[in-house]
Amino acid sequence: MTNVTRLCTTKALLTVNGQYPGPPVVAREGDRVVIKVTNNVKNNISIHWHGIRQLRSGWADGPAYVTQCPIQTGQSYVYKFIVKRQRGTLWWHAHISWLRASIHGPIIIYPKKNASYPFPRPHQEVPIVFGEWWNADTETVINQAMQSGAQANVSDAYTINGLPGLMYNCSTNDTFRLKVNPGKTYLLRIVNAALNSDLFFAIANHTLTVVEADAVYVKPFQTNVILITPGQTTNVLLTAMSQPPNATFLMLAGPFATGTAAFDNSTSAGILEYVTSNATAVNSSSSSLPMMKPTLPAPNDTSFAANFSQKMRSLGNPKFPAAAVPQKMDKQFLFTSNGVYNTTFPDNPPFPFNYTGTPPNNTQTLNDTRVEVLPFNTSVQLVLQDTSIATFESHPLHLHGFNFFIVGQGMGNYNASTDPSNFNLVDPPERNTVGVPSGGWVALRFLADNPGVWFMHCHLELHTSWGLKMAWVVLNGNGGRSQSLLPPPKDLPPC
Repeated sequence: MTNVTRLCTTKALLTVNGQYPGPPVVAREGDRVVIKVTNNVKNNISIHWHGIRQLRSGWADGPAYVTQCPIQTGQSYVYKFIVKRQRGTLWWHAHISWLRASIHGPIIIYPKKNASYPFPRPHQEVPIVFGEWWNADTETVINQAMQSGAQANVSDAYTINGLPGLMYNCSTNDTFRLKVNPGKTYLLRIVNAALNSDLFFAIANHTLTVVEADAVYVKPFQTNVILITPGQTTNVLLTAMSQPPNATFLMLAGPFATGTAAFDNSTSAGILEYVTSNATAVNSSSSSLPMMKPTLPAPNDTSFAANFSQKMRSLGNPKFPAAAVPQKMDKQFLFTSNGVYNTTFPDNPPFPFNYTGTPPNNTQTLNDTRVEVLPFNTSVQLVLQDTSIATFESHPLHLHGFNFFIVGQGMGNYNASTDPSNFNLVDPPERNTVGVPSGGWVALRFLADNPGVWFMHCHLELHTSWGLKMAWVVLNGNGGRSQSLLPPPKDLPPC
């Protein structure tokens, strides 16, 4: 527990090694990573290494009560995994209740030694971690909501690297500042660690070049604004102006919210400052310079969201070929947004209706614990369909243990007869978290080549609490040890 003050409010915050956000985990592609986690607080805890494939190492994945019991007070657990065929930015976070509000940090995966990036080497690399700050204790917030059945209280501020920024009360000194040299290029490693908010991000008078998403290189494209859901990571290149401008530039992070529920409609701000070669601010006093402000899309701008997601394409050049997209499907599923230990998880909605029309009076939702079982190496097509039940809303769905290909998306109801003809099976983006369009659908494909139990859930933490979650069980293959889940480690926490 560490006392942290934001918005003139001091509270005891759960932290890792006293840091908020937590320290980066830095590795190279191919490294074996060993991390000892010791619990020195009264809360049970577990840590998820978000986006790490965890090939045959599911015991290190981290979701509490799915692949491990949480680490109890005074106990330790050693997470061990190998980083295989991944490079870029991922992140780690607590995976029990709402503790990830403050227990999170970036995972930085460098290429193998002597390997290069598929873009010019940047002058500097800078982690940018978005989060949310509550003046109240977040465990109290979600416990009250679960007891009352009401919507949980929204956050009091968004943060950039743990700092709300000068647009909030008492926060002028709690503002992240990015100092850049004229003409230099910077790699921003952006993580959305917010509990419940998709976020837009922009820097005034500067263009961002997207080069990687969820630790997979993409075909570079330029944009003035990025959209990033909770759980996603995005690497962008920022090239500073060649001549020092007589201005400073706001970096803004603000919400994308499509439902009818209340949301935190505020904006976190950082400051981009130009410095001279001797590392002093241009004109010595940046506070006297005019401050330029970018324009973010409206909070409900679904058109921007759709257009931005369509720009994502796997890089797929000879040096960095795209992974093979499954072409022939062994199993096809259609899941709707109302989530579900037996092995009878329904492959399709048990009670079909016009998903984007008028919802039925009785949704016939089942309260049950079921899993979907897949034989090893099954080629899976999964369609995630938003529905009009309660409200249309964009849901960031995260799959543990795998990357998936986003082969198609659209508005309205998915049509199994006509929509597949428009799928991108050549260079679709490969991700671990996808924003299901509000009032629409997204089609995913993945190869079930990783034996174990793999959690899938909405990364809006409130929706996970409400039950928008399920699990896949991928069976061992017939190829012996290389196709089998390793045995549980001796220090796996007991319940």
